[in-house]
Amino acid sequence: MRKRRRFTPEFKAQVVLDVLTGQQSPAEACRRHALSPNLLSLWKTTFLQRAHTAFQADDHRCDEQARIAALERLVGQLTMEHEILKKASTLLAPTSTRNGRRP
Repeated sequence: MRKRRRFTPEFKAQVVLDVLTGQQSPAEACRRHALSPNLLSLWKTTFLQRAHTAFQADDHRCDEQARIAALERLVGQLTMEHEILKKASTLLAPTSTRNGRRP
């Protein structure tokens, strides 16, 4: 059985751009890269449907980066509080009696 090939997003974009700019016909691109016409058509459709997001990504990424940084600070703070509470609970825990039970 033949192993399924995986294509990088960069490769897909380059093949689609070659076809859309007229550097290659769809048939030439399919022959050259051993692709089915249906697969190339799917890549073109996906490429064109998501083209508008190419100009929105920077603003969205900045917001996500800021949120990630804030959440990482919160995780660090909560981790420190948890460690302090763990140590305090062991120091303040009642001592055990001779038979191993707590009062």
